[in-house]
Amino acid sequence: MLSTMSLRLRRFGVRKAAEIRRFLLFGIFLCAVAVQSSAQGREDEIVANLAAGRVIVHVTNDGIAFAAIEQSAEPDSIAPRVVSVDSTHIGVLLGATEWQIPAGSKPIRVESKLPRAGSRGDAMGRPDAPGGRLQDENSDLELIGISYLEALRALASQLHQKIELGTEEPLLQIVVIGYAPGGYGPEVWLYEYRVVQEAVRGEYYQTRVLRPRTMQLYPPEKHEPRTLLEVRYASDTEGPSLRERIQRNDPVIARITNAEPKFRRVIEKIQAGKANGANFTDAADFLRAAVVPLAGKARFFVGTLREDRGLDWLVPPEEPVQKAKEDKDRPPDAPTLRRTPKP
Repeated sequence: MLSTMSLRLRRFGVRKAAEIRRFLLFGIFLCAVAVQSSAQGREDEIVANLAAGRVIVHVTNDGIAFAAIEQSAEPDSIAPRVVSVDSTHIGVLLGATEWQIPAGSKPIRVESKLPRAGSRGDAMGRPDAPGGRLQDENSDLELIGISYLEALRALASQLHQKIELGTEEPLLQIVVIGYAPGGYGPEVWLYEYRVVQEAVRGEYYQTRVLRPRTMQLYPPEKHEPRTLLEVRYASDTEGPSLRERIQRNDPVIARITNAEPKFRRVIEKIQAGKANGANFTDAADFLRAAVVPLAGKARFFVGTLREDRGLDWLVPPEEPVQKAKEDKDRPPDAPTLRRTPKP
């Protein structure tokens, strides 16, 4: 028995049959293009891998002790990462620190997309500082904010799927720790990069990174207590902060202080709002001792930073610190984070 299509072709004659065949072939071609476009769309998906965790900083008069703890202990999770920002500052990255373009490809680290030295970006890239002082337009810290803004814009502009972030939840956080130029002492800054998405058509979105919200965490305002600083990512991170554990004499803290009586003086300074007056070496040792039980099986690192010695590790990260470009105009004996500290 002949098929219905064959019957129809015979009835319309040879010429008409040829036209219908061409039409059918064109229809098959369109279906093939649609399938290929759908597959291509899946290949073009972008994945932003988030580093979740917490950063703890204890600033003393003689140096800064800091630590970062990964929130998740999953094998494929991403830990907070430390990068060398300049000769006197380091940065700890949280949030969308790695990107896969397309999904499944080798991850791209956000710092690898930083513009070349000297690039200032557009005028809208200048960060503001709600709750803290406005940064000087020509300051190095402003250039940090603009550089990461440009790097994020280059990556996020290719993100066309809807992302699930809270209104106030940033895409990326950078905790900048170091020493202000001119002998102004230690400082800690928080950069937060948020995004907005606009639906262009259907489920296709245009993603734009906003200029960073930048807050000075240290030094605090006059008459405010000087205590431990802690920054967390993401918003659903649970559990008390280290400072809260200290204030309520948590069993974990009690065991540490019972094992090392010298830590009691560090805790007393923190509880009194005079954490900067703690002995620097004891404060760093206490932070390392406290982080170990808090981390459990999660990855962590603990380091110190001093203006005259640079960066030193008590518990180093699993990978080397991403280095910033060396300033050719710097004197050879100037302090630097990239030189191994002298014993």
